[in-house]
Amino acid sequence: MPSPDDLPALLVQVRAAVEQAGRLALPFFRDGARTSARVWNKAGGSPVTEADVTVDAFLKIRLSEIAPQAAWLSEETRDDPVRLRHDMVWIVDPIDGTRAFLNGDPDWSIAVALLRHGEPVLGMVAAPVPGITYEAVAGQGARRDGEAIRVSPRADLAGARVAGPKPMADHMERRLGGAALVRLPRIPSLALRLARVAEGAVDVGLISSDARDWDLAGADLILREAGGTMVGLDGRVPAYNQREPIHGELVALPEALRDPVLAALR
Repeated sequence: MPSPDDLPALLVQVRAAVEQAGRLALPFFRDGARTSARVWNKAGGSPVTEADVTVDAFLKIRLSEIAPQAAWLSEETRDDPVRLRHDMVWIVDPIDGTRAFLNGDPDWSIAVALLRHGEPVLGMVAAPVPGITYEAVAGQGARRDGEAIRVSPRADLAGARVAGPKPMADHMERRLGGAALVRLPRIPSLALRLARVAEGAVDVGLISSDARDWDLAGADLILREAGGTMVGLDGRVPAYNQREPIHGELVALPEALRDPVLAALR
């Protein structure tokens, strides 16, 4: 099992793997137009593309070479409950924001986390179209393209920049008694939404119920290392690598906004 001292070297290898995964996906992406990849619907109706499957297969091979002792959980791979017995688990979303990808919207990402004892210790969110990568190792801060990032210093909820589901934002504004929020354009990739909270471009990221571990875990560590937090409406942080890797409503924000946002959402 990699020690904390091994994680920076591991991050370098993960970064190279994710960069190559992005190069595999980009030929299928058409800016402003429908993807050239084959598209079909999974059970439940959500779309999956040829690019999702290609990236998933590549990362499963490559990350398993980097840390072969880690189990695997991915959006596009059949879940194997053996992961529940492993101390280490790779959590991967090969393309977070598949609908954006297939419709030519550049706001999609590749998200990777490595868990140790259920906690993310390495996280990466890469946006291949603009060529931006967010990353973190536990205890060593968060970075965007090598530069340190921090959450917004905002402590006042009035005027806060909010991204996420309209019903949650509407509820917040009603509870605030008319104090306006700044509604930002939709960010289709949930991992990118959290990363933008981590870099201070978004003050409050709202997350509807049914997000999965692969949407959250990598970006969660980046957010924590940037001085932020992600919690449920009960104030608890998400638990990862559970039998059902599904989460309820969540908020991502600077610690200074935690109490007022939770009060406005309850």
